[in-house]
Amino acid sequence: MDTLSNGAEKTRTAVLVDFGGVITSSVLRAFTDFGASLGGDPRLPLELLSRDRPTRTLLADHECGRIDAEAFERGFADRLRVHGADVSAEGLTARMQAGMSIDQDTLALLGDLRVAGHPVALVSNSFGTGTYDGVDLDAVADAVVISAEVGIRKPSRRIYAIACERLGVDPEEAVMIDDLQQNLDGAARIGIGGVLHTSAADTRRQLAERFGISA
Repeated sequence: MDTLSNGAEKTRTAVLVDFGGVITSSVLRAFTDFGASLGGDPRLPLELLSRDRPTRTLLADHECGRIDAEAFERGFADRLRVHGADVSAEGLTARMQAGMSIDQDTLALLGDLRVAGHPVALVSNSFGTGTYDGVDLDAVADAVVISAEVGIRKPSRRIYAIACERLGVDPEEAVMIDDLQQNLDGAARIGIGGVLHTSAADTRRQLAERFGISA
C-alpha cells in the first residue's frame, strides 16, 4: 500500500500496461536492428525519433491521430533520406517493427492479474499499422486506450486519467507498467504508481513486493 500525503492509505488494485516493449519484445532493439539494415548508423531511427524536431512533430501528430500511418511514413522516410538513409516510405513502420515479438510471459502475467481480480487497462501510443496484430486486446485488458483514438498520447496525464476512468478506479489505486521512465513519470503526476518493465518475471515481483498486487 502507498501512503498518501494526507496520511490516508489506498490499496493499489488496478494495473495499466503499455504495449510495445512490455507486451512485446524490445521496441528499442527492433528499431536499432532496422537502423542497422539501412547500412549506416544503427541508432539513426531512434536518434531522429527522440532528437530531430521535424521527426518528433511527425511522431506526435501520428500518435495523437492528427496524421495517419501513411503520412507519418512518408515524412519519416524523408527525414531518414535527409540523413543519408535511402529508404522507401511504403510499409516503413511495419519494417521497423518486424523484429518485435509477443511476450507470452507478460500475457500470462496479465491473465493471472485479471483472474486474481485486478482490472487491467492497456495504455498505448499508436505507431504505424498492424501494431496490435496477433493479440486480442479485449482478451488481454478490461479497457483499451489507444492514443490516436483518444487524441492524447503518453506521457500526458489525461491519457492515464482516461484509463482509470474506464476501469472505475482512482489513480491512487493504479500501477502503470511501462518500459520508458518518461511514461511512468507522466502517470506519477496524477498519483499512479510505476513499474519500469525489463521482464515479466521482474514486473511480477515488483507488483507483489512494492504494491502488494499478487497474481
